Amino acid sequence: MQGVKIKGFFRVHIADPDGSIVGDSGWLKNQVTNLGFNKFLVSALGSIAGSLYVSHLALGTGTVPGAAATSLDGEVTSRQAVTAATSATSKTLRLTGTFSSADNFVGATVTLSNIGLFNSASAGTLFAGNTYNTSTCATNQNVNCTYDIVFS
Repeated sequence: MQGVKIKGFFRVHIADPDGSIVGDSGWLKNQVTNLGFNKFLVSALGSIAGSLYVSHLALGTGTVPGAAATSLDGEVTSRQAVTAATSATSKTLRLTGTFSSADNFVGATVTLSNIGLFNSASAGTLFAGNTYNTSTCATNQNVNCTYDIVFS
């Protein structure tokens, strides 16, 4: 019997107003939380009451979320809705989102260092996340995020 595995990878780009990329995390692995496995995968597969699905990205200034984490350390005040895409033959779910400076997602220059996937625009439960090399983000910059969840 072959086991099913799940891996997550994310990439964060910070872009100047002209669209040029000034910060790039590269592709990095994530950590799926205990509630991520339980509520987003196991319960959703069984259509069990209380199951959850990913709907939003969050950025923060804090540390890596632990396995028991339910929130993102140092989360900035605004979450971004994700666009989900996959193909009929794919084993990968791609989630994308943009934190736009026009939406004032940061009120001052911040040093971003972590990312997470949630089921809500506020509060909610953390599915997965991780840290990356810190990047400074000014109020006039956009942050573009891509998050892949790969099943094998």
